[in-house]
Amino acid sequence: MLDLLVIAPHPDDGELGCGGTLARAKAEGLSTGILDLTRGEMGTKGTPEERAKEAEEASRILGLDFRGNLGLPDGGLADVLEQRLALAQALRRLRPRVVLAPLEADRHPDHTAASRLAVAAVHFAALAKAPLEGEPHRVGRLFFYPGNLPATPSLLVKISAFIDHWERAVRAYRSQFEGENVTETVGPKGVEARKALRRYWGSLVGVDYAEAFVSPLPVLATPWSR
Repeated sequence: MLDLLVIAPHPDDGELGCGGTLARAKAEGLSTGILDLTRGEMGTKGTPEERAKEAEEASRILGLDFRGNLGLPDGGLADVLEQRLALAQALRRLRPRVVLAPLEADRHPDHTAASRLAVAAVHFAALAKAPLEGEPHRVGRLFFYPGNLPATPSLLVKISAFIDHWERAVRAYRSQFEGENVTETVGPKGVEARKALRRYWGSLVGVDYAEAFVSPLPVLATPWSR
């Protein structure tokens, strides 16, 4: 069983979205993993082979207990039965306690599809009569991490001590963040922008850096606790 599993549409999305949270969770003794849905074969920069090697390096930096790839079609993610079952089967095998998935509101269609697919797969994994192998598994909590559009967080995780882990893991994807074809989202500017966003989220709760998540359900907390 994994304590924390990130579902990522492409290799690097998991690190970009919540690499700091993964590093903190690992430091606190939790088991962590990233399940990439595609190999990123449609990406303008780099090759699937390059990204696979970069994912290995990023996984080492974050100390992941698991890294996998479903090999679904890049550019073809969709909440259809075949893909639902593939992801639900992985959830039964990995048995995560908490799942972090992309937020549905995103300009990239694969991110939107991955969000819907995650919701459906979490449901299917718990169904006793689903055409899947293994015992049903009910995920304890499902949270969503923002991607390429603004979002209003319902949960912030302090990652001040792990911002360097986040940046090193992201920059491990040299094919995506170095060289030509650099834009505001792909390249050094993209890394700096997302780091600045974590600085902003941290400022909202009085810490240096934080990562944001959206919860479909209320989060129970004691606001006056230290």
